Amino acid sequence: MSGGGTETPVGCEAAPGGSGGKKRDSLGTASSTHLIIKDLGEIQSRLLDHRPVIQGETRYFVKEFEEKRGLREMRVLENLKTMIHETNEHTLPKCREAMESNLKEVLQRLQTANDSVCRLQRREQERRKMCSDHLAASEKQLQLQREDLLQEQPHRRAEVDEEHRRATERLKEQYAEMEKDLTKFSTF
Repeated sequence: MSGGGTETPVGCEAAPGGSGGKKRDSLGTASSTHLIIKDLGEIQSRLLDHRPVIQGETRYFVKEFEEKRGLREMRVLENLKTMIHETNEHTLPKCREAMESNLKEVLQRLQTANDSVCRLQRREQERRKMCSDHLAASEKQLQLQREDLLQEQPHRRAEVDEEHRRATERLKEQYAEMEKDLTKFSTF
């Protein structure tokens, strides 16, 4: 198997060119065993050590991911740019015009409502003042009537007492006459 390194004989083949007998065979086998072990280490590292392959695949994946990510981000940024442009060119002026036209109307309505509220407040204040004045006048009139009543009360009491006294005297006289008449009839 060749893997970019040096090729070594397989098995127990001796290196070519040799006369020399046993000394060389023992040295040859030692070096060939060493070479076989070295080759087996390389084979094992190629079969079991996948770091170089994984590193290459990882670099390729990262490169592809960054390219796709960059393209996706570019598309997103382009869409955002288009949306911002449309907003600045079309939507924003329409909104501004609608706001300005509606704002004038809203301000007029607000001013009208404010004037109405002011008129209502003035009317309410005038009504309260009239009620307050009327109440004060009524209280003053009632106070005067009470004072007059209190001043007249002793005179009326005297009049009522005098009238009661007269009525009592009349009744006494009437009962006295009835008693006399009754005594006249009881003698019969």
